[in-house]
Order: sequence, then structure tokens, then C-alpha cells
Amino acid sequence: MLHSALLNVMVKAARRAGRTLKRDLGEIEHLQVSLKGPANFVSLADKRAEETLYDELTRARPGYGFIGEEGGIREGTDKANVWIVDPLDGTTNFLHGMPHFAVSIGLQREGAMIAGLVYNPANDDLFVAEKGKGAYLNDQRIRVAARKNLSDSVVACGLPHIGRGDFAIASAELAAIQPRVAGLRRFGAAALDLAWVAAGRLDGYWERNLSSWDMAAGIVLVREAGGFVSDIDGSDKIFETRDIIAGNEDIHRELVKILKPIGK
Repeated sequence: MLHSALLNVMVKAARRAGRTLKRDLGEIEHLQVSLKGPANFVSLADKRAEETLYDELTRARPGYGFIGEEGGIREGTDKANVWIVDPLDGTTNFLHGMPHFAVSIGLQREGAMIAGLVYNPANDDLFVAEKGKGAYLNDQRIRVAARKNLSDSVVACGLPHIGRGDFAIASAELAAIQPRVAGLRRFGAAALDLAWVAAGRLDGYWERNLSSWDMAAGIVLVREAGGFVSDIDGSDKIFETRDIIAGNEDIHRELVKILKPIGK
């Protein structure tokens, strides 16, 4: 398919950063056996990927602002447009040599997400979407799954880990959801969870305590694939509340109904 000029910019940046990450992934297995471990190496890989994205995106769109996981907010002269970027979503997976991680690039214009890209360099899966133009995986149109019942659905979630999250709320959510679904998954990369909802690989997904760069691109993908995205209260204040529910209309509605009362 022919990408727009905007998506071409995003794809070029993601592929350039992804080449380096894929090479670095190959080094992880050698570092696992060292006493120091690969943590410092991965931190450098993360920062290097973000600088690659920043260089590519600002060269193509010089005035746009930039929000990255590593470098924070970098103001642009064009106040209407902001890149929201995660150079390595799924860092813990990457740290352990698991090939489930992604480069995530979203573009926010006048406060609304208008374009999103999620790219897994390990298997070359490239998800892209632009507002009003549909969502695609490797140039093939994608749609959210059509299942209507949670009992038939596979749903992904996040789980708290050391230093982050509310274990009591997470336990209550799992207890409420797990008996109602065909399967529950925790893959460890929010951007890919959302991309997989868009592609119909997952029927639904929810997670709390995320940052804008975890969700920005995936929001566009799911909506352009015909899905619904909100925070856990069912509102559109996703970046403010920092939690998210995604799925088709039926699954999204059921997840909101079950999860909204928890933690109140």
C-alpha cells in the first residue's frame, strides 16, 4: 500500500531505530551470563533508540514537539503537533532476550491522537494507522475481533511489579475477570497489546498506571480498526487517569462494567 507522507516519516524512523534494537537483542544472550547482567546495556539501547527517533522525526518535521520515555518533553515551535514516543516498549522482555517488544510512535495534533505506529523489530510486524484511513498490519487492513461474549474471548492485562501498581486492585480485577473469559494473558508490552487488539489477535485489554507513550499509538490503531478505547471509567481522559480498556464495542462495554466499580 502507499503510505501518506506522514506515515512514511514514522515508518522510516521506526525501522531505523528497530534495526539497532534487533542487533542489540542478539547481544542480550551473551550478556545474560555475566554477573553484572545486561541492564546497563539495555538502558543504553533504549536511550540510543530514542535519540534515533528524535533525529529522524525532527529532521522531517522540524517544529513538532517531542515527548519520549527517556528524554521527557522537548518543546517545539509548532505547538499544535507533538510526537509521543516509546523507543522500547517491553523493556523487561527485551532485557531477558524475549522477542516481544516494540517501537511506538504516536502523533497528537491539537490534543487529539491522529496517527500511530507500533513496530516489533524482532518479527518485523509493522502496525500503522492514521485517523480516518483505517489500520494496517504489514500493509494488510486489520479489524478488531467480532466476538460478542467475554466467555469466548482472550483478554490481555497488565500486572503490578516491584515499585509500581496497586496489588490489591490488581488482585480484585483478576478475580473478577478470570472466571468470565476463555483466556487471560500478560505479555508485558502495552503498545503491542493494543496493536493485537486492533488486529483481532486479542479480544480485549486493560491496564492501569500507564504513561502516554505506552498508549498513544495503540489508541489510534484500535479506533481505526473499529474498536473502542477509554479509561476504566469509560471516559476519554485516558492520559489523565493513566488507565485504559480496549476492545470491540461489546467486549469494551463488558470490561468497563466489571472493572469500573473496582478500586472506587
